[in-house]
Amino acid sequence: MWRNSLSFSSKRVNLLVSNPNITPNLHPNPIFSPNSSHFNIFDSRFAPLSHLYSSTIPQPSSDPVKFGLGLHRLSSIGAVSSSSSSSVFRDVAGAVSHYGRCYWELSKARLSMLVVATSGTGYVLGSGQVIDFAGLCWTCAGTMMVAASANSLNQVFEVKNDALMKRTMQRPLPSGRMTILHAACWASSMGVAGTALLACKANALAAGLAASNLLLYAFIYTPLKQLHPVNTWVGAVVGAIPPLLGWAAASGEISLNGMILPAALYFWQLPHFMALAFLCRNDYAAGGYKMISLFDVSGRRTALVALRNCLYLIPLGYLAYEWGLTSGWFCLESSLFTLAISATAVSFYHNRTTKNARRMFLASLLYLPVFMSGLMFHRLYDNWQTCIDSDSTTVPAVPSLVSIDDDRQIEGQKLRKVSPLGKHARPPVAYASVAPFPFLPAPSYAEF
Repeated sequence: MWRNSLSFSSKRVNLLVSNPNITPNLHPNPIFSPNSSHFNIFDSRFAPLSHLYSSTIPQPSSDPVKFGLGLHRLSSIGAVSSSSSSSVFRDVAGAVSHYGRCYWELSKARLSMLVVATSGTGYVLGSGQVIDFAGLCWTCAGTMMVAASANSLNQVFEVKNDALMKRTMQRPLPSGRMTILHAACWASSMGVAGTALLACKANALAAGLAASNLLLYAFIYTPLKQLHPVNTWVGAVVGAIPPLLGWAAASGEISLNGMILPAALYFWQLPHFMALAFLCRNDYAAGGYKMISLFDVSGRRTALVALRNCLYLIPLGYLAYEWGLTSGWFCLESSLFTLAISATAVSFYHNRTTKNARRMFLASLLYLPVFMSGLMFHRLYDNWQTCIDSDSTTVPAVPSLVSIDDDRQIEGQKLRKVSPLGKHARPPVAYASVAPFPFLPAPSYAEF
């Protein structure tokens, strides 16, 4: 019997050696077989206990193929999760970059920053001795939002025209990178937010100027470009309002000396636009815009408009000095700057070529920042208030040379007036009753 069992075992081993794909089943009972689910449950329940009460640490599976497959599955799961997170990050970054660039182009950011610079200069000029830098920042932020809204609405209304011109066909709307509805929502939200910001942080006058300028640019100037060449003068009014907005935000009012910079912006824009209209007249014709250069074949009228408005800039430096806004040095410097840009306009008028038009255009780009810098550098602080205070100072008392009777004292009291500043103003005789006029009766200064 032992021999039969031994021979059976040897045959079994030989069979396993000859066919390695056959898995040995040493347990005749399938319940206790290692491949059975019962055994796996039993083994999984008591595996920790066997580890605790055994003197040897359980080693990983000795099968290198199975062990390698497990590591590969873990690494593949980690790679999938990391790749999915990185792809999400790339998608988000790409969307932010795409829409940020579209918003930048819709807002015409460089032009909007120029508008903000003029508004900030107006704020500084209207601030007097003390500049509220927080208010300046809020005003610039609100102006930037309103300018971005106006430029975006301009492109929403002109999407078909922009698609016909070479210099504008790659904008977000003609190129299809953004929908018209998306751009309109962006423009509306920025306009409302900018106007509300100016109303809350500045004053209602500044917010009203911003809202009116937005309406004027988007709903009057924009459609007028396709109707009549007068659109250039309307656009000049639009460009002159931002410095007035800044002045109103700082001082809370619109005064005569606050009109210097808006006037400079108005007259400066016309030679600037005329040079641009002459250089881009083919694009304007393709886009259907009614510019003066399209009806002026020789270019003489275009050059004459530019030269005339350059000459209008000359007296602004003198007016800024005369109205107490700047010192006399600015009068001289402004005249020199204006004569320089006028020289380019004269050259363009005599020889109407692309080269001279481009030279006038570059001179206009240089003129504006130099003019605004000169205004801020030479500005005077509360010059009018200083003059008022100097007039209201008290003249030293002069000893009375002639006795004053009661009737003259009563008559002097009738001549007294109250000034707008709340101080008693002296009668005219008070200024004359000093040397070299000793013969005039000198009133008493005790009550002044």
